[in-house]
Amino acid sequence: MAQVVLGENEGIESALRRFKRKVSQAGIFPDMRKNRHFETPIEKRKRKALAKRKLRRKRF
Repeated sequence: MAQVVLGENEGIESALRRFKRKVSQAGIFPDMRKNRHFETPIEKRKRKALAKRKLRRKRF
């Protein structure tokens, strides 16, 4: 969990910048994108099969 404590006389812009830097260093954004929604095993198989078909078409 990324956490930023505001210092005395610190602007919100600089604190927000520090927070964004901490979040990106912690790797939270890629994890959020990956877990954005739940994918059932059937959906996962369909998506992978479609990707394989596209790749095969592209090769020939």
